Amino acid sequence: MTDARCQRGWLSRRLLPDGDEPDPRFSLANERTFLAWIRTSLALVGGAIAVEAFAGGVFTGGSRTALSIALATLGFVTSASAGVRWLRVERAMRVHRPLPIPALIPVLAGGVTAVVLLTLAIVWANAR
Repeated sequence: MTDARCQRGWLSRRLLPDGDEPDPRFSLANERTFLAWIRTSLALVGGAIAVEAFAGGVFTGGSRTALSIALATLGFVTSASAGVRWLRVERAMRVHRPLPIPALIPVLAGGVTAVVLLTLAIVWANAR
């Protein structure tokens, strides 16, 4: 175990038990990617709040609530997945393995597509 590894706290030792310290630039890039996913998550949750609070004239109660729940759920999934992804990438870098494929990308793409289709269906139904 390296000297730098011994200086880490119990949480670091628990979450990142194996391998060598990666180049700090790679860990910091991993952290920036995590923060980008968190910003996306916050935007989705903000969208959920905005739809529920301000879209009463556009959407009826049930459809507004469904859209808000869908956006908030996507925000939750994005946030949780970002944390898991950060940890998986950090572990892979430490043991010199290929980086894991981001499962979050197809989930988020599919979820956002579903929300857009739901929004279009609601707007189209209200226009008739």
